[in-house]
Amino acid sequence: MADLPQGYRLLDGPPPVDEYLALRRAAGLTPPSRAQAVAALPGSWSACHVLHEPTGLAAGMGRVLGDGGWYFHIVDMAVLPAHQRRGLGDAILTVLLDRIRRQAPPGAFVNLLADPPGRGLYARHGFTETAPHSLGMAMTLR
Repeated sequence: MADLPQGYRLLDGPPPVDEYLALRRAAGLTPPSRAQAVAALPGSWSACHVLHEPTGLAAGMGRVLGDGGWYFHIVDMAVLPAHQRRGLGDAILTVLLDRIRRQAPPGAFVNLLADPPGRGLYARHGFTETAPHSLGMAMTLR
C-alpha cells in the first residue's frame, strides 16, 4: 500500500455516496445527481479512497472504469482542498495503477481526462498528452 501521512488511511472501494458527492463538489468536479452516483459506484473496476481518521470522512478518492482486459479509464480523482499537497492524490493513483499493472494483460490501454490541477500528478506517473494524434471528445446526454 501507499505511504500516507499520519491520520490518513487508504481504504479499498469508493467512499459512501454522500461523501463521494461532497468530494466531487469540494474538489471542483461536476457533481452527478445522487441517482447517477448510486448507479456508478458499484460499476467501478477498481476504486479506493483515503479516510481522514480524525473526522472519519473521505479526504480523497479515485476509481477505474474498465473491461478488465484492454481499456482502463481513471476517473473521480479528487482530494478535498484542505487535504491537498500531502501526497494523497499520488497515493491513490499509485494504488490504482498498481492494480492495473498486476491484473491487466500486457498492452492494456490506460487513459484519463486531465484537468489543469492534476496534469503534473499524471505526468509524474507516466501519462502523456495524446493530441494531436488523438483528441478527447465528450457529450452530455440531456
